[in-house]
Amino acid sequence: MRVEVHVAGGLPGLTIVGLPNSGVREAKDRVRAAIQTSGFKLPPRRITVNLAPADLPKDGARFDLAIALGILQASGQLQAELTPYEFIGELSLSGALRPVCGVLSATLAARQAGRAIVVPQDSAAEAALTRHPAAWQAEHLLQVCQALSGETNWQPAHTSHHNSAEPSSATADFAEVRGQPRAKRALEIAASGHHNVLMLGPPGSGKSMLAQRFPGICPALTEQQAIELASVQSTLSAGFDPAQWRRVPFRSPHHSCSAAALVGGGSHPKPGEISLAHHGTLFLDELPEFNRHVLEVLREPLETGQIHLSRARQRVTYPARFQLIAAMNPCPCGYLGDSSARCHCSAEQVQRYRQRISGPLLDRMDLQLSVPRLPGADMLKPDHQGAETSAVIRQRVEAARQRQYARRGKCNSQLSATELAEDCRLDNTTQALLSQAAERLQLSGRGLHRVLKVARSIADLGGHDDISSAHVAEALQYRQITAA
Repeated sequence: MRVEVHVAGGLPGLTIVGLPNSGVREAKDRVRAAIQTSGFKLPPRRITVNLAPADLPKDGARFDLAIALGILQASGQLQAELTPYEFIGELSLSGALRPVCGVLSATLAARQAGRAIVVPQDSAAEAALTRHPAAWQAEHLLQVCQALSGETNWQPAHTSHHNSAEPSSATADFAEVRGQPRAKRALEIAASGHHNVLMLGPPGSGKSMLAQRFPGICPALTEQQAIELASVQSTLSAGFDPAQWRRVPFRSPHHSCSAAALVGGGSHPKPGEISLAHHGTLFLDELPEFNRHVLEVLREPLETGQIHLSRARQRVTYPARFQLIAAMNPCPCGYLGDSSARCHCSAEQVQRYRQRISGPLLDRMDLQLSVPRLPGADMLKPDHQGAETSAVIRQRVEAARQRQYARRGKCNSQLSATELAEDCRLDNTTQALLSQAAERLQLSGRGLHRVLKVARSIADLGGHDDISSAHVAEALQYRQITAA
């Protein structure tokens, strides 16, 4: 965006052009008061402010600071060159700078363009995350003018957050989950290779409990991944919390959410839950209760890692490299196959309930497992001191991830067909086993590739360079779910 200001003769007035919305148009009143309270004068002439490009709609108050500085320079009250700088910030009536959304993305763009950027002090923590050497912070319009004039020095943007990659101490731990060794093993495999998981089981079997503890066994985000996620989060009104830097995101929308809320959209497109879960986890509890149309829009981003939103006036693309963890009951009442309760659902009701999940979406779930209910006696046993903590599991997951990044620079779930053929070579015995299983389970081409990717992750967890029959056999166990 570029702000242009022209001061000419005529009746005094301030006009803003360039498709501004009401929030941008109201900037003229904020700017007028800020200039006057800062000790400057608004010239009694005709002032035209152009926000370029003119065909792109503008919203928000982030143009305030640039408009005010443009007016001061055009009227001769500020003798400074503004071209090398980018300015972003809202002005209060007193001239103080207020934080705005999108600071991190703007700072990244300024660094890439080789330009300095000036941001409000309350947004400095976001700007500092980019490590831009020419990111400056300011508290007031007058402070910006003094620095531009050379009267004072610029104050570098800084942050008080720590770069700890450890999960929060409040994160729930896997050691709290009683039993369910098979489910824990499946989630460990999923974390190591960034695979999608579907858990099926009766109410109270621990599906949600397992999913909520899943981020605790995932490796911390890399610097680049953290910047990508923060750039998306900073575009929303809530902004990005620097205290969450490099923390794996976990999003759990309610099943009543709309397609626009899940994948993004609106008249002025905004990122949805899948983009806010970028490089993290999207947990969909009670999966069949989601609207069928809402679930189907997940199919493309699950494959491509991004979502394309097209509207009449603009088209945007948001990143969406998320890991889907889903949970569902085996039937409408939830107790099919549960020995401790009696199911009253007919075969037709069960079939109709499960058909709410389409075959193409189910085919994209790398690991599909049943989570049975634990007997009451096991639930009441004293705490098992030998249960593995999330930290112990995370160490194995991190070691497996390091093997994957050393080999391909990416997780196993993102391997292309060519890379998969090179990294998943099978001996004759293992290949025969997989061929027989593919025929019996009627695996699609996608399903077969996902079995190989899971087997590759199992081998990486064990520190093996080659995939054996045991790795493929375990991967096949997670490919078909039954009643819990």
